[in-house]
Formats: sequence, C-alpha cells, structure tokens
Amino acid sequence: MPPSGDRGKKTGSTGDRATHFPAIEKKHGKPVSHWLKLLAELGDARYPEQIALLRERHEFSQSHANALVMFARGSTTSKRFATPAEYFASVGVDKAKTIRAIIAAIRKKHPHLELVMAWNQPMLRDGEKYVFGMSASTNHLTIAPWDAKILKSLAPRLTSYEVNKKTVRVPIDWKVDAALLDAMIRPQLTVTRKPARTSSRKVVR
Repeated sequence: MPPSGDRGKKTGSTGDRATHFPAIEKKHGKPVSHWLKLLAELGDARYPEQIALLRERHEFSQSHANALVMFARGSTTSKRFATPAEYFASVGVDKAKTIRAIIAAIRKKHPHLELVMAWNQPMLRDGEKYVFGMSASTNHLTIAPWDAKILKSLAPRLTSYEVNKKTVRVPIDWKVDAALLDAMIRPQLTVTRKPARTSSRKVVR
C-alpha cells in the first residue's frame, strides 16, 4: 500500500523521482546538483552507503534520500506498470482473476470510480481522491480502503481475516464479498451516488 504521508496525493501515481526535488531543495537549502555531486564522490559505493550519507550526515528523510540515490543510480522513475493490464499480466492468472473480480464488484455499485495505477498497484479513485487499493503477494492478496477508521468500524465483519491497521489479507481464490467491499468504499465517497430509478408509471398519450 502507499507509503505513509502520501495518501491521497497524485504525485505517487507518476513515479517520477524528480517530483521530490523541489521539497529537497527547500528543506536542505541547496540545489539537487550539490547532493548528486556528493553521491558521485562516493564512487562505486553501494545503495546502503549512499543512503547513509544523506540520512546520517545530512538528516534526509528516507523517501528523499531514496529518490536522490535512485536517481543518481540511473533510475529516474519508480513506475513499473503503465497500465492495469500490465500489472495483471505480472501477477499471474489466478491473482489477476480475483483482483479483477474485486474491482468489478466495487464498480458495479460505484461505476464512476476510476481504475488507475499508483505506487505500482491498482487503485480506485473518486475524482482526485484514492478510496481503495489492492496488491498481490506470494500467498495472499491485500486490500485496503484509504481510511483506517473504516476497518475499525468493520471489525465485527472481519474476524475471519488477517487485519492490520490499514489493510486486510484475503485468499488468492477469495469468494468476493461485494457487500463488505461496498461498506469499505461508500463512507469515503465525496457524494453518494445512487443509480437512476426507472419509473414504473405508464405514460398516457
């Protein structure tokens, strides 16, 4: 799931490490070129040594240090999957099938939600606001609403799952619980949208 502090921000969806640079320059008072030069002076130093230089000697946060180090090492973006289709192809047929079923169950009731890639994971977004995320591990899938309070309120319905503060683990072959997913999504929506009702009254001509 998205790193702490990044929830709800769209910058994570771009994967561009340079998005951190203005904040680095503002916080540390020197241009990015200064820090890249320091890293270059370490020669063939490994990643941990480069991170230690920034974190221990110059009090960088992990996210800022990682952005600079990875940029210096030639990785200008953390983005691996440009589209959900690329992600599904990477996780295997069974996992992709269940994740697609989860998405379909949610969008059946909330068709306005947009499926996007952010932090290399498929996310559902309501306008500019992320409301649900999914990821695949070796032996399970992880699902997460973007409001930890929701999981707390749903605790009685989650006793058969492994629940952390912000995420829920489900089996790879999970029989999708559409009602549970709806309970995770609905409280987060900016506007609760209801499907249009078809009138049963006959039109008199």
